Amino acid sequence: MKRLLCVFVFVACPLAAVMTYAQTRTAAPPAAASGASQSGLQFDALDRSADPCTDFFQFACGNWVANNPIPADRPAWGRFDELQDRNNETLKEILETAAGGRDPQSQKIGDYYASCMDEKAIDAKGIAPLDPLLKKIGALKTANELAPVVAELHTIGVDVFFGFGSEADFKDASLEMAIADRGGMGLPERDYYFRDDAKSKELREQYVAHVGKMLSLLGVPQAQAEYAAKAVMRLETALAKGALDVVSRRDPTKIYHKMTPEELQALTPQFQWQRYFSGIEAPPIYALNVTEPDFFKALGQTLNSTSVDDLKAYLRWHVVHGSAPVLPTSFVDENFKFYGAALTGAKELRPRWKRCVQYTDGDLGEALGQAFVKEKFGPEAKADTLKMVHEIEAALEQDLNTLTWMTDATKREAMTKLRAVADKIGYPDRWRDYNALRIVRGDALGNSQRANAFEFRRQLNKIGKAVDKSEWGMTPPTVNAYYNPLQNNINFPAGILQPPFYSVKSDPAVNYGGVGAVVGHELTHGFDDQGRQFDARGNLKDWWTAQDAKAFTDRAQCLVDEYGSFTAIDDVKVNGQLTLGENTADNGGLRLALMAYMAGVAAPAKTLDGFTPEQRFFLGWGQIWCASRRPEALRMMAQTNPHSPEKYRVNGVVSNMPEFQKAFSCKAGAPMVRQTQCRVW
Repeated sequence: MKRLLCVFVFVACPLAAVMTYAQTRTAAPPAAASGASQSGLQFDALDRSADPCTDFFQFACGNWVANNPIPADRPAWGRFDELQDRNNETLKEILETAAGGRDPQSQKIGDYYASCMDEKAIDAKGIAPLDPLLKKIGALKTANELAPVVAELHTIGVDVFFGFGSEADFKDASLEMAIADRGGMGLPERDYYFRDDAKSKELREQYVAHVGKMLSLLGVPQAQAEYAAKAVMRLETALAKGALDVVSRRDPTKIYHKMTPEELQALTPQFQWQRYFSGIEAPPIYALNVTEPDFFKALGQTLNSTSVDDLKAYLRWHVVHGSAPVLPTSFVDENFKFYGAALTGAKELRPRWKRCVQYTDGDLGEALGQAFVKEKFGPEAKADTLKMVHEIEAALEQDLNTLTWMTDATKREAMTKLRAVADKIGYPDRWRDYNALRIVRGDALGNSQRANAFEFRRQLNKIGKAVDKSEWGMTPPTVNAYYNPLQNNINFPAGILQPPFYSVKSDPAVNYGGVGAVVGHELTHGFDDQGRQFDARGNLKDWWTAQDAKAFTDRAQCLVDEYGSFTAIDDVKVNGQLTLGENTADNGGLRLALMAYMAGVAAPAKTLDGFTPEQRFFLGWGQIWCASRRPEALRMMAQTNPHSPEKYRVNGVVSNMPEFQKAFSCKAGAPMVRQTQCRVW
């Protein structure tokens, strides 16, 4: 439930006897006929009527998509969601046991979960828990009085006007510094305020109606709530005008502006920054990264031109918006109506237990994660995964040594960076201490606010200190992974190191095509269009010769053009610039995983399940991306998400690989054999 300020972390990247695809179609092996997989591939996911050379995603996933409709409470459904649901079932058992009071070591997570689940108690309290905040907002008389109120709201996780926290200094990544970033906008991305197509206009109308409804649920008279909602829209649109678009924010040089507090004050003279710093109890701040100076100029102008009544309406809206998940049922339902149904197309609200598992993981993730790791991630899996990581790093070293487009000077710097990458597998070496966080059974909103305050102050306490590279940005049960360019490390939570991504029982070809490609993906992020701008120590530093930088950009443009030609939904194309980093990581990651797998094959590997090792490798890749998305979710993904839709993550990559063409005996000119194949790494 907390909103972490995370400006620049990437979340979250075979030789054997030959059997052609034609042979696998005409003679299904006994294992396939019986439904028992020897390799770990999922037979019932395959659409054997499809030609892999025409549409590999359909071949690998066609029956999975047909047989796994999107649940009513979901905007999308895929293998990531499937695994996260399984992990959540484990977390539910852990939390129910903890809530029953049978384990004193887990009282905090049990009390938090039980409080979240007690819908009757939440409904009975109504909006009374918000009264102190609402009274403070109501008492405001001028914009000059905003700073202490904004400070209190930020502390408890309410996103108004801007974001504030700590992050490594881009130019000296060994030290934590304060960071002020844009914020305070309720729509998913700044261009949602400005697109003039019919769907975007409709969403803005729905957003204004939603804001008005939420304010009316607070007790604001309907006519006043409707007027206030329009004022909120005007204010947020004014903020958005000063904000960078999603593509521009991918350039680290555009979101790093080191300033003194005095310089920030000059940018926004209408806001009393020292009163804000005092309100959040910040340590001494001598410099900070003001990510988007133009945004803060727009903030100041907006504060100057907006009436106090409209500012109050904006603050009330964000209080109720930020608190909605643990408010009474009417607020939860209205929140879902816009953020679930209108934006993503979900048909039903998720069951309460699933939401409460998510909130507990978000606020007490490392306390909950300890129990998860004990049940789901043993030492054998950790050791095996680490071995795979080292093999894939060796593959990247081999790749760098053989590049023809990179000069020796840049290669040396790239090799230095690669050898400095730190590998973090499964869970932290040192678990977070939550002793200072007070959880009160029966106080769901208070628990959420105190958890947000605990995390906010934990982040602020880092300012001016050395960066702790042992910390994790994801909780252990999370089905995801990430690369942190400011720390130059790759991170793989225990949650994703499970089937279908990885299993100690699966054939190595399938594991390398699955989690191996995920490892390669995160490693490649260190050398994509963003990551390549940071050196081995995590500093924003240009270590490329002009010749090599141009060679990289030329190769990257091929990916921009390729993915930009794909249609996400209706007339909305995939944004090749927005998705460049992830597409680079997908293409490089799968290639590195294949190199690592091939290097580890001591003797010709056998055909299993009717597929050669190379075919199993590519199917391992394809089957982790089996997924469907609702039209609304696809539209939002294309406009805001740096990842391409799953179909193109599969087909876009394999169509660039001659190894795939050979593995499935694809003829020149087949859809999965691009005439101009893109390759960066």
